Amino acid sequence: MTTNTKFMPDVELIAPDISAYQSGTSGVEYISTFDSGKPGPHVMINAITHGNEICGAITVDRLFKMNMRPTRGKLSLSFANVAAFLRFDPATPHTSRFVDEDFNRVWHPATLDGPRHSVELTRARAMRSVIDDVDRLFDIHSMHDPHGPVMISGPLDKGIALSKQVGLPQHIVSDRGHANGTRMRDYGGFGDAASPKNALLVECGQHWEHAAAHISWQSTWRFLRVCDVVDRDLAASLIDKAVLPEPHVVRVTEAVVAHHQDFVFADGLHGLSIIPKQGDLIGHDGGTPVVAPYDNCVLIMPTMVHVKPGLTVVRLGRMDA
Repeated sequence: MTTNTKFMPDVELIAPDISAYQSGTSGVEYISTFDSGKPGPHVMINAITHGNEICGAITVDRLFKMNMRPTRGKLSLSFANVAAFLRFDPATPHTSRFVDEDFNRVWHPATLDGPRHSVELTRARAMRSVIDDVDRLFDIHSMHDPHGPVMISGPLDKGIALSKQVGLPQHIVSDRGHANGTRMRDYGGFGDAASPKNALLVECGQHWEHAAAHISWQSTWRFLRVCDVVDRDLAASLIDKAVLPEPHVVRVTEAVVAHHQDFVFADGLHGLSIIPKQGDLIGHDGGTPVVAPYDNCVLIMPTMVHVKPGLTVVRLGRMDA
């Protein structure tokens, strides 16, 4: 796998020291669960599913430092792939996404119950006892390329509805996940239309920009307010007062897979770019033009850093009218 040195962003954020949270209170290291003693959902705020996505770690660290407790139900504050996070080095920030495999592709019962072993599977198996009890999951991520923040709702109406209630980020990406494994936000009842459980994954922007930490903090508080497990006056005091624009839902239709190492996008394109007309150029894959399959085609998470034959370089979507 190669790294495109044309885009090596500054690391503006400082990864917090999370060692004080190792013991946890849930029976699982680095997960603390606080019970209000009153009826309500079990809500989890989860960070560092990928070890180099540090904006979520900053948010959860801030929640711990303000002694955050639920007013109803239970609240779990979680650091997921700690082994990868502890390897984070701002001099080589792309190298600590995971240790052995992508932590966000192992959340299927057959995988969790199977014979394979890895650092990430060991951690997922340990976390599973807590995750199985969670009613509302908020999984905080960021992206390696420049991209406006997006909410990943999954394909179900309940995920889209919850995303709209949270309201930040504005763009909601409805997709069916990844062919190479199941995400935590799609695990168990989260991905079952008949279950009352629900989950969101937020992509807060480029990994290490200040704006990603702001989106992480604001979207987390909006999620907590929607779940109604925190003091409402406190939430109101911490959430920005600006009126948000109407949400836009983008439904992913397909993925573009690179066949060559030198896949390049057309000049000026980036995440959330809209290709106006069917047949307009998206990029070149080893010299072969790649074009929009329909009008008003939205580019979701085009990768400009890591390109490898056989890997997805961009997903394409239609925006709801």
